This record gives sequence, C-alpha cells and structure tokens, in this order.
Amino acid sequence: MNASSTPPAGALAGLRVLDLTQSAEQYCGRLLAQLGADVTLVEPPRGAASRHRGPYLNGTPAPDASLYFNYLNEGKRGVVVDLETPTGRQALHELAREADVLIESCLPAKARRLGIDFESLRATNPKLIVVSITPFGQDGPYADYVGDDLVAMALGGFLYLGGYADREPMGAPGDQALLAGAQFAAVAIAIAVWDAERDPAAATARHIDVSVQEAIAMGLENAAQFAELEDVVRRRQGGEQRVAGMGVFPCKDGEIYYMAGGIGGSRFWPDHTQWMIDEQVAGAQEFRDPQWTERDFLATPQAKQRFEDIFVAFTRQRTKAELYEEAQRRRLPLAPLNTAADVVSNPQLAYRGFFVDASIPGRESPYRVPGAPFLMSETPCVSGRAAPALASRTPPNEHASQQ
Repeated sequence: MNASSTPPAGALAGLRVLDLTQSAEQYCGRLLAQLGADVTLVEPPRGAASRHRGPYLNGTPAPDASLYFNYLNEGKRGVVVDLETPTGRQALHELAREADVLIESCLPAKARRLGIDFESLRATNPKLIVVSITPFGQDGPYADYVGDDLVAMALGGFLYLGGYADREPMGAPGDQALLAGAQFAAVAIAIAVWDAERDPAAATARHIDVSVQEAIAMGLENAAQFAELEDVVRRRQGGEQRVAGMGVFPCKDGEIYYMAGGIGGSRFWPDHTQWMIDEQVAGAQEFRDPQWTERDFLATPQAKQRFEDIFVAFTRQRTKAELYEEAQRRRLPLAPLNTAADVVSNPQLAYRGFFVDASIPGRESPYRVPGAPFLMSETPCVSGRAAPALASRTPPNEHASQQ
C-alpha cells in the first residue's frame, strides 16, 4: 500500500483506553474509539449491563445481539475480568499499568472495594488518567446514592420541564442524562490528554470526576436564571405556545415548530405578517396591529388562541416540507418535527454521510447506525466497526480473556 492510499491516523491514535462502564456511559469510549484511540471494554463474566438491554437482533435476547450494546461499543476490543475476585483485580491493574486512560462508572464506595478508585489506580500507574462517570460525583451527601438516567434527570431539574402543564413530568427518551455525562467526559479526556502531552516528563495521574446530575443540569436553558434573577419557576408547557406565535403547530402531514413571536419576535414579525398576507390567509391583516409586537399582549391566552386560529388554518393545508422551504426562503425560524423515519431519510444527513454501515454478530449484511456527530478534515473519524463479542468463559489459570 502506497502512502497516498494509507488512511490518516485518528486524532487520538496511540491512546490506550480501558472502559469499565456498564451502560450509556460507554458512549464516551465509543467517541474515543471513533477518534482513533485503542479502547478495550472490560466486562464481568456475564457481560456488561448494556448487553442485556434490547432491542435485539431478530428479537431474540443474546449477549452479542443487543443493538443498544453494539451501538455503544463499536470499534472497541473486549476483555472479560472478574473484579469480584483477587486475581481479577490483579489482572485489571496489570492492564491499567499499560493504559493511558481508564473510564469507570462505579459508585465511590464500590470503586474503593474493587480497587479501581483513583488512589489505588494512581499507585499502579502514576500517569494514568482516571475518569469516573457517576450519578452525583465523587463527594457530597449523594455521592454513594444509586441513580439511573431518570433519577439524574429528575434531580438535575430536566424532568420538571418535560411534558404537559396539566400532567406529570415526562422524561426524554434515550438516556439523555447519561449520554450528556459521557460526552462531557470525552471532552475532559481530550483536554487532559492534551495537557499531559505538553510536558510528558512532568505528567502525573489525573482524576476526571463527572456528575451526571450536573451534566444534565447544563441542559436547562435559562430556567435556573429565571428562578434566581426573576424568582420565576419555569413550568412544563408541552406543545402549547409559550407566547403567541412561538410553539408547535399542526400541519398537513405532522407538526412544525415556529417562532414568529416571542424571543426576537419584533424582528421576525413583519416577515411573518407579510407571508400570511401574501398567502391571502383569512385574518392575516390583523397581524399588522402594533399590539402583536408587544410582549405583554403576546403572552395573553386571547393572543395565543387568535394566532392559532389564523395560522393553523393555513398550515393544515401544507406539508412540513412546504412550510419549511418557504419559511427558510423568507428567513423565518420554522422547523419540521421530524419522525425517526424522517431523520433516517433526511437529505442533509445523507449528504454528510452521517449514517454508516455497521456489522453485528449473527447478521451477514450491515445495518445503518449514526456515525460520529462531527467531521474532522485531517484526522477523519472511523465508524461502523464491530463491537466485541463476549467470551463464553474466562480460561482456567488466566485472569482475563480478550478478543
């Protein structure tokens, strides 16, 4: 193979990573693997928890058939280590001695019991970057509290804002809190690696402490500022208009989100009004009244209802695509509410090659999965590689089995 045909090395090529996480935290290692790192997933004998979560290939539960697991762990190698045994813990420390980064998700007390806490690992490898992704971080009164994605969303304030005003809170699908923690961890790892490489001789062990509660609290928009500065507690609003002209509206083949009013409303309102007049929408001339640019009026139930009466009579006659294209032409902030099928067939994502072919044990043909959520010009990400199969047993007289 000549030099011109050799693919460029990834941005993190040469970085050796051990991934001991069990669930959606594994997305951190996935990102590192896509960036070229050599990531080894360290699992207990029965496999990581993510192996036992569906959906499964062909609908049949099996350790290597979980689509959830295969997505989170593509491009990683695998090793089975029983940390509940002294020989397993010794094997883990032997692996850690040669690693650059170790990612774990145990509660602090359990990490100490298993010997994978920062102090124990630093004693084994004085230059190791240890990353802990836990529900509430390494200290504080909640440090050893058990928590999953929903718990982190609730205590991070995110759950309170999700759903409809007259119903109980609704969580976002897809482990959003854990994934947020995993992404912040990946960013912190890149920074720690960069800092260590500035002066390798002086590099020392580092501990990255990621609280999933804190990570999801970063997604509250301005809710915390409203509470602190204006003593206003934002509430769940579901699909209703926050102010007239700002919300979710039905159309011919689904729904759209539109922001003609509200934040920036005075800037968008004239173009919105002209659009409605050009389309000869009944009642559109009312939007010329100066009161439609006054925030206090836009917040009234009467304004919201009147806007909906006029606008929805128009949108119900047009598709999401038609409304989106015309709004873009007029520089108005309108977007279709895409279904999963819409996302998979989206021309923008297709053009950028976002979905890639991936392989999975037991399936001859590839299946499509999301690739990396960014493109890098000089060190392209690698996506679509297989996840590690689970070893059927740990060989006798050995501490670990590796694929």
